[in-house]
Amino acid sequence: MANILQNLWRDERGQDIAEYAVMLAVILVIVVGTVRLIGSNANNVFSNVASAIQ
Repeated sequence: MANILQNLWRDERGQDIAEYAVMLAVILVIVVGTVRLIGSNANNVFSNVASAIQ
């Protein structure tokens, strides 16, 4: 039983999963922020172009 607990304590695979989860969260925050910023600017540009064509 002590051997199993020692192996679990030394196992670092869970740490990798946590690091990937943090990286994914940071990337998602950046992507969402960029899409929101570009989305509102793109809407204004398309509206201006549509007004100029008419």
